[in-house]
Amino acid sequence: MKSIAIGSFLIECNHLGGAPADMETFRRGQLLDGEQVLNIREGTVGGMLDVLGREEIQCRPLVVASACSSGPVKAAVYDQLKASMLEKLADSLPVDGVILALHGAAAAENELDPEGDLLEAVRQLVGRDVPIVATLDLHAHVTARMVESADLLVAWETYPHRDAVETGQRGARGLVAILDGSLRPTMVMAKVPVLVAGVLGQTDPPGPFAEIMEMALKMRAEEGVYSTNAFLVHPYLDVPQMGGGGLVITDNDQPRAQMLAEELARAYWDRRHRLEPETWNPRDAIRDARDNVEGTVVLVETADCCGGGGAGDSIHTLRALLEEQGQQPSVVPVVDPAAAAACHQAGLGAELELEIGHRVDPVWGEPVTVRGIVARLSDGIFRYKGGIWGGQQAHMGPAAVLKVGSLSVCLASHATYEWCNEQYEALEIDVAAMKFIVVKNPMNYRQAYRECMQKDYILDTAGPTPASLRHVELRRMERPYFPRDEIPGEIIPMLLQKRD
Repeated sequence: MKSIAIGSFLIECNHLGGAPADMETFRRGQLLDGEQVLNIREGTVGGMLDVLGREEIQCRPLVVASACSSGPVKAAVYDQLKASMLEKLADSLPVDGVILALHGAAAAENELDPEGDLLEAVRQLVGRDVPIVATLDLHAHVTARMVESADLLVAWETYPHRDAVETGQRGARGLVAILDGSLRPTMVMAKVPVLVAGVLGQTDPPGPFAEIMEMALKMRAEEGVYSTNAFLVHPYLDVPQMGGGGLVITDNDQPRAQMLAEELARAYWDRRHRLEPETWNPRDAIRDARDNVEGTVVLVETADCCGGGGAGDSIHTLRALLEEQGQQPSVVPVVDPAAAAACHQAGLGAELELEIGHRVDPVWGEPVTVRGIVARLSDGIFRYKGGIWGGQQAHMGPAAVLKVGSLSVCLASHATYEWCNEQYEALEIDVAAMKFIVVKNPMNYRQAYRECMQKDYILDTAGPTPASLRHVELRRMERPYFPRDEIPGEIIPMLLQKRD
């Protein structure tokens, strides 16, 4: 019986802001080892285990560590997780293969490319002849170390993300194909210096990135092509050689893999301007909606996206609503552990004055003072309905609803990923009754509020996950890059492939 080592290190990080990830960040997400790993049924690891189980392959568990996006992982935490992963792998040797669920846009205080570093270390342990497969997010920053150390990289194909299980299955089937000799993978990544937010990066048509994904899927149907993926890249890292493009794996045909990868990268380049969104000042958006839109409006404060590493503590849109909404019912989320604690201490029905906002990541603004009534208290526990962590319990910590006139301020103690409407539901907020719903995810709100949303406004506010990178100055990323720079004419994609 063949044996496969299986593990995960899945977190998306932000160099522009957000709170650093400590071990508690992973405990609030998923931190498992041993037999606990083998009992996973959901997510990417669940998909891997499903295929490997049906193939009657013995799985040797390593570590599964996943968490909501954040600032860089603390050095000691990354070192501990890496050491634990490698120690368990060493104890499992010999193995016939290794499969890892990674994100591809992690960062640590002491390592700019954790996924590449981890894959490189795994390769050193198992040797050149043991196949290594890794799954990635389509926002991954694919690096030369990843391509050099892995035999097969496959990525999620949906945004909003709803194919975690299927991607795990694809990765496991690829590993099985390598082991049985039916696949001799040749992998080429081609990328161009385009750094765009995910606001217009949906994979369902219509849209520019949906067109690129369609191209990739058509290529995959060609004879001899095993896998194709298009990558947006997570633009809030600050590391060298970032960019989006295409990754192609053929069955022992390097020239064809290169040709197709370059084709995807050029298609991405050609659509770069269409991936830049129109944005609104919050006050202008509220006034326009108040005067011109009947029904519910979604205000997208994407610059404070917890799912992109933001702290979730911005009150730029809250301040605008206080000034402009009038008496129309509205709801806004704010991560503020001190304010949430004050509400719990005061109790239901209490009236109190609070300073709210910009306490976790204070560089992006000043708090606002409000007076309101504590309308709801919660332990902050909820369960995801789908997506990356579908079915998994999540913790936003002690939470509360503070009613400030017709405005409901939803206070949480910890940042959590917005998949659908889980956080508002946990606080018993009837979103359909709202005129203004504030969300801090650039994409998933489209599925969460499609039944009640009459119009959405992408807001231009200060924060670590802005709707456009045109005014963001990165220190490590080489210039020029779009949209910071306008780059005329054709471009030659950067190629990443195994060295001879």
